[in-house]
Amino acid sequence: MNIFYEYEITSHPAAEFTHVVYFCSESGECSLNQVPTGQVKVLTDILNERGLQGWELVQLSFGKEGVMAFWKRRVTPKD
Repeated sequence: MNIFYEYEITSHPAAEFTHVVYFCSESGECSLNQVPTGQVKVLTDILNERGLQGWELVQLSFGKEGVMAFWKRRVTPKD
């Protein structure tokens, strides 16, 4: 049985994450630091909302403009 996926990329402006600090050390270890509870809730809400729609998070990418999320979900192929 073949499994098929569809993919989607969403962007979330930096204004939604006014206090998120994403930090990568010289060794390449990356983490979120000094994140207020309210900001964690913003990200949690995005993840839960998409999860309820059947989407699975593949990756988050943080940048100065905001956060880009890469999602996938199973689909039934159309004959």
